[in-house]
Amino acid sequence: MRKLTQQEIIDILYGCTIVGTGGGGDLQLGLDLMQEDFDAGKELYMVDPQEVPDDAYVGVPYMCGSPASLNTTEEKYARLPQLGYPESLLAFRTLEDYFGTKFYAAISTELGGANTAYALHAACQLGVPIVDADPAGRSVPELQHSTFYVKDVPMTPIALATQFGDTMIIKDIVDDIRSEDIIRAVAVASSNRIGVADHPVTGKVLRDSVIPNALSYTLKLGKALRIAKENGDDPAEKVVEAGDGKLLFRGIVKDWNVEETGGFIYGETTMDGIGEYQGHQYKVWYKNEHLVSYLDGQVDICAPDLICVVDKNGNPVTNPNYENGMELTVFALPAPEIWKTERGLEVFGPRSFGFDFDYVSFKEKEGGK
Repeated sequence: MRKLTQQEIIDILYGCTIVGTGGGGDLQLGLDLMQEDFDAGKELYMVDPQEVPDDAYVGVPYMCGSPASLNTTEEKYARLPQLGYPESLLAFRTLEDYFGTKFYAAISTELGGANTAYALHAACQLGVPIVDADPAGRSVPELQHSTFYVKDVPMTPIALATQFGDTMIIKDIVDDIRSEDIIRAVAVASSNRIGVADHPVTGKVLRDSVIPNALSYTLKLGKALRIAKENGDDPAEKVVEAGDGKLLFRGIVKDWNVEETGGFIYGETTMDGIGEYQGHQYKVWYKNEHLVSYLDGQVDICAPDLICVVDKNGNPVTNPNYENGMELTVFALPAPEIWKTERGLEVFGPRSFGFDFDYVSFKEKEGGK
């Protein structure tokens, strides 16, 4: 276990936004949330999964909803009280109350600028460490897109909390796909946002169910990005180097479109190439997160590999925050190994999203490992 500095926490959030592949929430929201903890003098410790006692409980606090609507409030909610702090924190406390015990640590549900911050913030507020691991290794659109699901670890009991102070416990549920439907429905009924705390697991179960060193990886990427900016180097190139990735494209946004359906945002962003990519076109398709990209109309990269997009200053871009004329760089980072297994691809491969092609890693395409 080690104490994280403020700079390390900031670097982690930048790295999480990079591997968020367009999702995982707004980076500035995450930074502002953690600034509250910095100003209050809160300390945050990071613990390796191997250090979590076998019988100690860990919980997963996060927010669920559609990125396009997180800041909207409909008139019908105007009469309701406001919680005043993150719903994910209330959900975590509700789950602890249900178990009648204080949890040993918190762990993020995915790597993203806001959703990882919700877990870090909960850890700070509750005085527990954050686990250096993650059940996605990136951001993902649906709740079943989790290594917990790959490993058949149930989500239940699940605690839910709304911004209005409602709390509820889901004791039993058929499976994670059913959980996705129910939790998303509660979110839609609550101004399209809901705080969740799920997968209450012991250290023994945790170690076999998550991707280790996930936060350390994002710290490495975020630090590489920061130092590149400080030194005047190309941020995308330095992040690609730090993450063992591949530069895919540089271009100008020609067109982009987005629609919101059932609590998700779907969209495409099309770029015309510049520099060595001039004369070529690149398109990224997303369902909350970037899942498939196309070079000149042909499939280039697909999930579970990470399709990352940064602007000309190296700052990660989240969906759907595009403008025509934006200069972007697209690069790939390798998927965690668990997603490349037969079961992993069944859960989070291109066919799980209805595409009629199989996953081929960019490493295989370039003749690498």
